[in-house]
Amino acid sequence: MILLVLQIAAIATVAIYLVRWRVGLRRRNAQSWDSLIARLRHDWSARELSDQFLWKEGLSVTPDDTWTRLQGPHGLWAMYQNAKVMLELADYATRNSDHVDRVLLETLRSDAMQIRVCALMALAQYAFSHANEGVRVNAFRAASMYTGMAARMTQLLQEHAGVRIPDFVAAM
Repeated sequence: MILLVLQIAAIATVAIYLVRWRVGLRRRNAQSWDSLIARLRHDWSARELSDQFLWKEGLSVTPDDTWTRLQGPHGLWAMYQNAKVMLELADYATRNSDHVDRVLLETLRSDAMQIRVCALMALAQYAFSHANEGVRVNAFRAASMYTGMAARMTQLLQEHAGVRIPDFVAAM
């Protein structure tokens, strides 16, 4: 009897997971470019981290300055969330264009995942030890990758959707 209940529970769990996964795919495929841009965090900007933030990779500040300009964990969390949205923007470009540079898209995906990992590591370290050197270094790495990803996303937009650049620049 218990085995039968466990089997039914396992099948129900898998069925619920598959339905939620399918609904998520439909929702993702129904998103427009404008709805994705609107999901970027507007309450924080990485403009202070680099002189030419959206046009050139790299930071023009030290790890200590980066932490200050990130506004601590607030900026890390914003980078974490924006990296997910930029990942979805890259997926949107893949779905809706046949001649997008696949290497650039894979680089954007890789960057987004690395930013999310670095930001989570820095946030976890911050939760346990506040703003020590390790937190600042991880925040600097995440910010450096974030500026690179933003520059590559701008490059993608220049090549394939030039009319979308003002929306992206305003959102960043």
